[in-house]
Amino acid sequence: MYGELRRAVLEANLALVKHGLVVMTWGNASAIDRRRGAVAIKPSGVPYEAMTAADIVVVDLAGRTLAGRRRPSSDLPTHLALYRAWPAVGGIVHTHSAHATMFAQANRAIPCLGTTHADHFHGPVPVTRAVSARETAADYEGHTGTVIVERFARLDPRHVPAVLVACHGPFAWGADVQGAVANAVALEEVARLALGTLQLAPETAGLPAHLLARHFARKHGPNATYGQPPGTGERGNRGKEGEKKAEASY
Repeated sequence: MYGELRRAVLEANLALVKHGLVVMTWGNASAIDRRRGAVAIKPSGVPYEAMTAADIVVVDLAGRTLAGRRRPSSDLPTHLALYRAWPAVGGIVHTHSAHATMFAQANRAIPCLGTTHADHFHGPVPVTRAVSARETAADYEGHTGTVIVERFARLDPRHVPAVLVACHGPFAWGADVQGAVANAVALEEVARLALGTLQLAPETAGLPAHLLARHFARKHGPNATYGQPPGTGERGNRGKEGEKKAEASY
C-alpha cells in the first residue's frame, strides 16, 4: 500500500551512506505523504546494508504504526514535530556528519562566508538552544523538534532548510526526501568550507549581503535562473527533475 513511499525513503537512507554522511547506523531519512497522512522512516538500529523497503516503517502523524514490523527510528518524534509545524516540508534527514556536527557540538551557527553557502542557504545555518533537563526527561526526541521549530520562529524553513541541534547534530529538510538529502549534502560541505575558512582567516567578515541575496535568488524562487526550465528534457542541477523542483522551492 505504501510501496512507492517506502522505496523512496529506502533510497534516501542509502544515499546518506553513498555521500558519506553517516557511519554505522547514525542517521535517518523520512518522507511524508500529505494526502494520506503517512510518514515513512528508517527502522531503528538496522544496518543500511541489510535494509530493504519492507523494513521501512510507516506511521501516521501521531506516531501510530500503519505498516511495517520494525521499530521506527528513535528520532521519529522529531521528524513528526517538523512535519506538523511546516506543511511545505516533504522530507527530513538527520545525520551526524562530521563537520556539521562539529559546529553543533560547539553550539555555533555555520556562518555564511561565501557564495557556495549562499547558493543553498539564505544566511547562517542556525543552532538551537540546548534541550533542557526537564524536556529531556519528559520527551527528549519530541522536544528536540520543539527547539528546532522554536529557533525558526523568525526564519523561513524554506530559505534555510537545515539546522544544528545544540550538542547533537544536523537536521535538513526539503520539498521531498530527495531534496532533503541534497540539502544535507550541501550542509556538510558548507560546514567543511566554513571550518577551513575560519582556520585560515578567523576574523573574516563573511559574505556581503548583496552577494548573499544574488546567489540565493539565482537558484531559488520563481525568478531562479540556474539549471534548465521544466519540460526541456534536460537534467536539472541535481540530476533529477524532482530534485531540481526541490531546489527551486528550497
